[in-house]
Amino acid sequence: QVQLVESGGDLVQAGGSLRLSCVASGHIFKTGVLGWYRQAPGKQRELVASMAFRDTTNFISYSDSIKGRFTFSRDNAKNTGYLQMTSLKVEDTGVYYCNYKAYGGDYWGHGTQVTVSS
Repeated sequence: QVQLVESGGDLVQAGGSLRLSCVASGHIFKTGVLGWYRQAPGKQRELVASMAFRDTTNFISYSDSIKGRFTFSRDNAKNTGYLQMTSLKVEDTGVYYCNYKAYGGDYWGHGTQVTVSS
């Protein structure tokens, strides 16, 4: 079993920055896919960034809506993933969820709220 805990969400003005963290505990594999999803009010949950990894090798992809503004990174030793968000826009508002998939498992955190004001 894997547990994911997100943190770092906050209220921030447009143009500001935040760094989200996702700490994983439990049976963590050296391979898998980490993802950051967000769900805006009244909308479906969407994938904003994903990282396929094996040991220290990462392959990262971003949605067009956040490309160039968000950076996904991982600290292998700390079992922690980060989403550095810059140049935040009002439309980035939502609950951000961390997801981990490996060997048939699909794990979610409870989310962290990001609110961007104009």
